[in-house]
This record gives sequence, structure tokens and C-alpha cells, in this order.
Amino acid sequence: MQRKIFGVLFGSSLLLSMMLLNPSHSASASNPLPLATQFRQIDQPIPLRLGITLGGAALIGLELWWFLYSRPKI
Repeated sequence: MQRKIFGVLFGSSLLLSMMLLNPSHSASASNPLPLATQFRQIDQPIPLRLGITLGGAALIGLELWWFLYSRPKI
């Protein structure tokens, strides 16, 4: 039990320190990228978003089903 708590605390502190020490925020503020190389947001229709989300959930469910129920019967 102590080992699991220690692992969670260690992982959380590592993640937090990586987020706080990330130099990309300071570099982008001092030297902005030209507009031609920045990402542009593309608006997607709601039915397309919903279809992709449901398709991904279906594939995850299918994979789970395959791993859980494809074991040979003993």
C-alpha cells in the first residue's frame, strides 16, 4: 500500500515539475513564430465530431471485447 502511494506521489511530482519547468512558454513569448507556420483552427461540423467520437469508442469496445472473450475455454 505504501509503495503504491509513493508511486502516485512520485509520478505526480514528476509531472508537475515537467509542466512547471517547460521552456517552450518562455521561448514562444520572446520570439513569436510567423503566421504562416502557426496552426489554424478548422471548424468541424458536430455530426462529424460525433461520428468520429462514437467510432473511436466502438473500436475501443471491440478491442476490449476481443481481449476479454477470445481466450480459449479451458
